[in-house]
Amino acid sequence: MAASTSAAVAAVPGLGPRTVLTAASDRLTVKLTREMWDTEAEHVALARAISEVARAHGARADRSAVQEVQVAISAQPDQIDLPFWRAALGYGPLSDDNALDPLGLGSTVWMQELDPAKPLRHAMHIDVSVSKDEAEGRVAAAVAAGGTLVHDSPGNASWILADRSGNKVCITAWPDGGAGLGED
Repeated sequence: MAASTSAAVAAVPGLGPRTVLTAASDRLTVKLTREMWDTEAEHVALARAISEVARAHGARADRSAVQEVQVAISAQPDQIDLPFWRAALGYGPLSDDNALDPLGLGSTVWMQELDPAKPLRHAMHIDVSVSKDEAEGRVAAAVAAGGTLVHDSPGNASWILADRSGNKVCITAWPDGGAGLGED
């Protein structure tokens, strides 16, 4: 079923050059874009069209399995070593501050400049973007597993949690730019 659904989804008009279809024997995963700054109206419309085709082929969406994981490496401005990370990972650029998996399968690695006056306590944190329906449950599970809530944003859009050592993870509910676009 995944192979025939994949072929039908691949024929949906509007799929861009960064669309990744991953077919396994029992599932099809569709990643529309690697540009993760905003979910735009055209992404929502395209996702709805893909969902319609997939449902017509008997597929069932599992939003609980959907996430985007990004790694952020923090450094003082004069210590950012993005060329090293791109070379070591075999990644390329999407923008000036990141390294991107050319196959679209691995996590994006971002370089974040620290304020020069701020001491470096932890050099990495992880960003996890999940469905709005899954975000609060993911946060609750992390706290139940021993994590500490460091910050939550107004409107339950994102949370910063820390492990016992102070390493941080940001959990964000998507779509981040889809306000007013409705649900599907």
